[in-house]
Amino acid sequence: MNGPEIHVEFAPELHLFVPRARTAGAVRATTDGVSTLGHLVESLGVPLTEVGTLLVDGREVPPGHIPAGGESVRVRPVRYPQHVPGAPLRFLLDVHLGTLARRLRLLGVDTAYESTDLGDPALAALSAAEKRVMLSRDRGLLRRRELWSGAYVYSTRPDEQLQEVLDRFRPGLRPWTRCTACNGLLRPAAKEEVAQQLKGGTQRSYDVFAQCTTCGRAYWRGAHHEQLEAIVERAVSRSTQGG
Repeated sequence: MNGPEIHVEFAPELHLFVPRARTAGAVRATTDGVSTLGHLVESLGVPLTEVGTLLVDGREVPPGHIPAGGESVRVRPVRYPQHVPGAPLRFLLDVHLGTLARRLRLLGVDTAYESTDLGDPALAALSAAEKRVMLSRDRGLLRRRELWSGAYVYSTRPDEQLQEVLDRFRPGLRPWTRCTACNGLLRPAAKEEVAQQLKGGTQRSYDVFAQCTTCGRAYWRGAHHEQLEAIVERAVSRSTQGG
């Protein structure tokens, strides 16, 4: 037997998760008198990581609100920039966001990432243990209760993904200070210290090097430096201008 109904209106930014809301404006949902509004919103397809404010008949309520029949609910998106309280801003990315992970590290943003699929339970547990914001396009992962914090990555294009994260969280940028391979911190290194990693042409052409303090990988301004420099310049410029 169906329970009492409520009307749920989603902001346009959230229609991606609830396609039927695009034409209808609001969707009807049944309540059971036990489940929370947060649970109901997620059951309709929207991870709570993407929800900013919940309004019931014009008043703000927490996700734990138990909806009653006849209520009118408005679901608003997260406001930018989003402040994540309680810990330094650090990220954890799932296996599908490798390029985004490398670009965040290029900008000096603390970004954990594994190239193998750890699975949703392990990722959620790691997010909680290390207090990292989980970035993913996996809605199921973002609905896991053990997550410390999370955010959906809307775009499939790395340039746009990076722009999304920088606009949403405004992390502090320290370009060229982290290893893009392992997230370790870089330090200046003499050519002699990294000589075993250099091929003949590189050894003859370059004199300024950095080395990861964690994995030992060497860095220098090689053939791809201009492309990387352009990524850094765009990000720093956008950050300076406040998005």
